[in-house]
Amino acid sequence: MPIAVYVLGLAIFAQGTSELMLAGLLPELATDLEVSIPAAGLLVSAFAVGMLIGAPVLAVVTLRWPRRTALLVFLAIFALAHVGGALTPNYQLLLATRVVGAFVYAGFWAVAAVTAVGLVPVTSRAKAMSVVAGGLTIATIVGLPAGTVIGQHLGWRAAFWTVAALSTLAMVGVLATIPGGRPDPANKPQLGAEVRAMANPRLWLSYCTTALVTGAILVIFSYLAPLLTEATGLPSGAVPGVLALYGVGSLIGITLGGRTADATPFRTLFVGITGVTALSAVLALWATVPVVAIGAIFLLGGFGFATNPALNARVFSLADRAPTFATAINFSSFNVGITVGPWLGGLAIDAGSGYPALGWIAVALGLVALGTVVLAANLPIRRTGAVGTSRVPTARSTES
Repeated sequence: MPIAVYVLGLAIFAQGTSELMLAGLLPELATDLEVSIPAAGLLVSAFAVGMLIGAPVLAVVTLRWPRRTALLVFLAIFALAHVGGALTPNYQLLLATRVVGAFVYAGFWAVAAVTAVGLVPVTSRAKAMSVVAGGLTIATIVGLPAGTVIGQHLGWRAAFWTVAALSTLAMVGVLATIPGGRPDPANKPQLGAEVRAMANPRLWLSYCTTALVTGAILVIFSYLAPLLTEATGLPSGAVPGVLALYGVGSLIGITLGGRTADATPFRTLFVGITGVTALSAVLALWATVPVVAIGAIFLLGGFGFATNPALNARVFSLADRAPTFATAINFSSFNVGITVGPWLGGLAIDAGSGYPALGWIAVALGLVALGTVVLAANLPIRRTGAVGTSRVPTARSTES
């Protein structure tokens, strides 16, 4: 695997740490900026909205830019946004910097994905994406708790300075390893071709799968802390350990998924989503049993993140001649799930259904996601994809 792919993973780690760390810093933020906890929580929602919009918009704006230039510009703006956040005197300005940071983070994701798969053979696309997306997984294991510790001991602004420094370090790596210059004119991206590639119905089914799987995972993950303390009965001090265990499971899952998704994308998706659905049911039924709940959370991270390389690689297979815009929409689909999953969970909790009900919502989303995978596998083949193929039960088509 080229070192540039690992550098892109490092950049995602730096930016992903910012995406996640506010979950552990909300009390400090709320106290310092004199706002309520729910108001501080809007900083998380603002980040998700910024990513949802940023990926497709910046994919179009920077379509003909040299990829290294686009990546460096995105990282520079991201770092400056965090400098501004660290220096902000009020909540409103911090909210604005979160939106700006998320906007360019989404653009970085889209361009980084296209860059990574362009650096490896067709048969290693999913593996390359597992390395890039693995940066976010490591951010879950290392960045989230580290950002929380830094924020609690040195102040939340110190966590923002740390992310700015990591982003600057990532810029050095991108400058040193990503090829510069404009692409070959024969392969220069064309907006018309990018838009025409979106006419493939399999592509939209893939987007649905991405949003549904992400929603199924996030409806539980977003409320893991209160689920563990109120339903499972664990002390609050045990929550970081369980979150780290979830992160370890995620890292194992995305690594294994990266090894299987190129050759058997449908099977990887089918097994991963089935695992997420089954484990969600386990949590719905036995969240009050600590051993069962902790084991299910570990495995939920593994099965959930095992689907990630296949979800990304399928888009490149279905829009391999014009992947930039298609990839950007896929990252927006991830953020649809990130936004809708917690919203559905919040509705259930506000209605008094209890935290185990989150598992049943995830089961419903998982079953619909499985339906989209089976439907995509059985659609008539439009053209042969570039990524390896596999079948799920009853599948007539093998296009990924």
